[in-house]
Amino acid sequence: MVPRLTTALTGPLLELERTFLDRATEIEQWFRAQWQEHTPPFYCSVDLRNAGFKLAPVDTNLFPGGFNNLNPAFLPLCVQAAMTAIEKICPEAKNLLLIPENHTRNQFYLMNVATLATILNRTGLNVRIGTLIPEIQAPTPLALPDGQTLLLEPLKRHNGRLGLEDFDPCAILLNNDLSGGVPEILRDLHEQTLIPPLHAGWHVRRKSRHFAAYDRVVGDFAQAMGIDPWLINPDFAVCGTVNFQERQGEECLATNVDAVLTRVKAKYAQYGVKEQPFVIVKADAGTYGIGIMTVRDASEVRGLNRKQRNKMAVGKEGLHVTEVIIQEGVHTHETIEGGTAEPVVYMIDRYVVGGFYRLHTERGRDENLNAPGMRFQPLAFDYGCSLPDPGGAPDDAPNRFFAYGVVARLALWASAVELELIAPALEIA
Repeated sequence: MVPRLTTALTGPLLELERTFLDRATEIEQWFRAQWQEHTPPFYCSVDLRNAGFKLAPVDTNLFPGGFNNLNPAFLPLCVQAAMTAIEKICPEAKNLLLIPENHTRNQFYLMNVATLATILNRTGLNVRIGTLIPEIQAPTPLALPDGQTLLLEPLKRHNGRLGLEDFDPCAILLNNDLSGGVPEILRDLHEQTLIPPLHAGWHVRRKSRHFAAYDRVVGDFAQAMGIDPWLINPDFAVCGTVNFQERQGEECLATNVDAVLTRVKAKYAQYGVKEQPFVIVKADAGTYGIGIMTVRDASEVRGLNRKQRNKMAVGKEGLHVTEVIIQEGVHTHETIEGGTAEPVVYMIDRYVVGGFYRLHTERGRDENLNAPGMRFQPLAFDYGCSLPDPGGAPDDAPNRFFAYGVVARLALWASAVELELIAPALEIA
């Protein structure tokens, strides 16, 4: 299923999709050349927004948690891509330890862990699941909604290696974004490969650094393809010294909100877009839709009330927010059965392995959809993102999904560049 696009199927997006379709062979050759110079993250998910005049990523997650939402028909793609990734990172791997988040009450997340374990097991690995939850001191089975049982086991450290009772893995896959920092048990491991590396966690990563890398990546791609990079690139700015509780940094926020909105208004005028521009102010680190607000005018971030300040002050793991990104808001004009929809694309290694639509009937087209909602539900893609139909229209299902895959892979490439830039800085520090 492809959501109904509520804008006219003409203009910049249709032209962009036509360019991707006409130059599909060149695009694949271009990506292939980039991956000869950069190593993709093990896995990644990218939230996209389709405004009808612009298609851009708004968030990139290096610890994706929705594998249970993918179309089961794409499982072979996941397995083959995971095989490729494992062989590059740890070719001798036989045992793999999977370390998830501490969300033992979140049934949807646990289903993701079970699906991820299944994918890895199908690659020929012995997969067991270790937990960072200190209260779990013995193997603990958790019942899942589909009748499966997930076994969480306490981690054990011995001679500098991390494993479980009678289980010594050569590779450790984190599905935990380390928002609260790196537990001591994960540090200085001996001859074991951590996937992704520790510096991919939110204790180090910043959305602003990712989008700075994305801006660089898109500049190269857009020049090669002869397109305006703004059509696939959200503008942004950063405030690094904010304290919402103490009302510090409000002027920095207002100045940068105004600057981003001014630049976006100029692009809207260039393309004849009649929508009202907006920005999203959110924590520069972290996930789960925490600490996010939609802003349409700089005056809205001056004199925030207590409820607004409390909402913005704390992120995941209860950490205080001191750095925020002011990101150009991208409307989503895709709807399914009355619900606002946005595509989320999943990748393993450099391959798109599927995706789903995030649906929310209680949120508008200029609001964050990664939020609780009575009818929040994912809808798995019916099509892959790598098989365009040259004989079809640019907005036909295979071709729209191909466009999703192109933009998502640009975000993946930006993540690779981002991690390469972070590592040397950590070594110096």
